Amino acid sequence: MFAYIVRRVAAGMVMILAMSLVTMVLFFASPVDPARYTCGKNCTPELLEQNRKALGYDQPVLSYWVDFTKGIFVGSEFPKDPALKKSAPETIADCPAPCLGYSPQSSRPVRDIIVEKLPVSASLAIAAFIMWMIAGVGLGIVAALRKGTLVDRAIVGSALVFYAFPTFFIGLGLYVFLALKWGIVPVPAYTSIADGGVGLWLQGLLLPALTLALVYIAGYIRLTRAFVLEAKGEDYLRTAQAKGLKSGRILFKHTLRGALTPIATVAGLDLGGLLGGTIITEQVFNYDGLGRTAVMAATTYDLPVTVGIVLVAATFVITANIVVDVLYAVIDPRVKYS
Repeated sequence: MFAYIVRRVAAGMVMILAMSLVTMVLFFASPVDPARYTCGKNCTPELLEQNRKALGYDQPVLSYWVDFTKGIFVGSEFPKDPALKKSAPETIADCPAPCLGYSPQSSRPVRDIIVEKLPVSASLAIAAFIMWMIAGVGLGIVAALRKGTLVDRAIVGSALVFYAFPTFFIGLGLYVFLALKWGIVPVPAYTSIADGGVGLWLQGLLLPALTLALVYIAGYIRLTRAFVLEAKGEDYLRTAQAKGLKSGRILFKHTLRGALTPIATVAGLDLGGLLGGTIITEQVFNYDGLGRTAVMAATTYDLPVTVGIVLVAATFVITANIVVDVLYAVIDPRVKYS
């Protein structure tokens, strides 16, 4: 198992670096000159060229990527101009390892920006994950146990309704009616635990997390229902019933153990993807997380921030993949890794 995890981690690191290279290749292939966004209104060709050189955009994409990768391990300085460092060393910004670059738009290291924005996206993703796992898996089990009844049809039908609506529509509906029109819940605003305590933190997450959860709940109801029904048809369950085991013991010890294995895979990947930023939900509720920052960076051609967020999102997804594979062996003893 340990050797398998080491191989997966090594392969994941290679994949992350490859994704950063692909992102940079696409960025450099763009017809837009990103140096113009930091050149100011009175930009001359000479100033533009100096700006391009200071940002490192005058070098080939592979050289830029090598410098970026080196900065992750040993740190870097911005701008990389030896002449400027001699004449005005106070203008050189130091970026210690792990350095993900320096944002010309924010005049800050990308690592600091990500550390500031990540708690917002992570809080939102984890709160939504807990909601949709409890409600989605629970209702899916109920629908499977009541197959063909009115309860089953009502649960599946409701799931299809929420699944049909896009995230922004559900978010705007909850925001306008529950917060603004009816005043059932306060207008959502993110407050960290350090600033407002657990109560205000949960209060601010309620509507955004519910928006995400409603979309995912629908999918997990259908997945859980299908896998539970499939597991109920297995021979070993019929044997357990023939031996006279109690229905509750059969459900929790045998049926769910087989049915939840594939659900764990999907859940891990979904959570890993959300931790990298929830663009639409953050935009609807004006949450300043990684998703909204990624949109701003793409709009202003801020390559360091874009690459940094891509790496963070990729790291979460790959880590979730590895954790899910390990959990597979815990949930299902038949799965062995070598």
